[in-house]
Amino acid sequence: MRTGFERRILFPLSFTREIRWFDKTKNMQLTLTPIEARVLGALIEKEITTPEYYPLSLNALTNACNQKSNRHPAMQLEESEIRKALNHLEYQSLVRSVSSTDSRVTKFEHRLQDVFNFYRPEIAILCELLLRGPQTPGELRTHASRMHAFEDLESVHSALSRLEKRDPPLVTVLPRQPGTKEARCAHLLGDTPPVVPSAPAHAITARDNNAVPPPSNERVEALAAEVADLRSQIADLQTQFAAFRKQFE
Repeated sequence: MRTGFERRILFPLSFTREIRWFDKTKNMQLTLTPIEARVLGALIEKEITTPEYYPLSLNALTNACNQKSNRHPAMQLEESEIRKALNHLEYQSLVRSVSSTDSRVTKFEHRLQDVFNFYRPEIAILCELLLRGPQTPGELRTHASRMHAFEDLESVHSALSRLEKRDPPLVTVLPRQPGTKEARCAHLLGDTPPVVPSAPAHAITARDNNAVPPPSNERVEALAAEVADLRSQIADLQTQFAAFRKQFE
């Protein structure tokens, strides 16, 4: 090599773009609207529960956001609202559009794994928080079981702890409400601070009357969650059948 000659390594343009994208997303504080959180949560959920129909078209994504099961609050969003949310999510490098040679329909997939490199327990919990809002560790374990089977509550707490220790933190523990046994956890990806859910009416009445709080209804909540999950599976099957039938129309 000649004296004074500096050796330069040239990288492909796609590689340098990926480096810039990584620098942009590193330690990024996300600010999602409720609609954007619903869109991102729906993409994560469908990737895990129905991978054969993922990525999602705009129509399929709208149906996923508006489904009644496994959602709180229920929404009735228009495709124009979904498209606007997708544009902002793509700007934040959280979503990208994909196309294939065998279909003229543009589809969408999330990039959350590329940004944060989650373990499966973490992304399952974050998905549930995006779709349902603040929940107790017990509720998260039940609701997220369709995406990841948590062995016990300790494994849920472990995943929550890892999310809380991220820089910046991705989840937080909300103050425990009077009359409740457990504190709820919420995601920190929103554009407004998470709100502590209101205490149940029966808990407020018991406190005001200085009465003994009613017995725990954890079993009832668990059964309700199982019913909701079954309804979700039925809804997913209906969506899959509709998509299959549409191919022959």
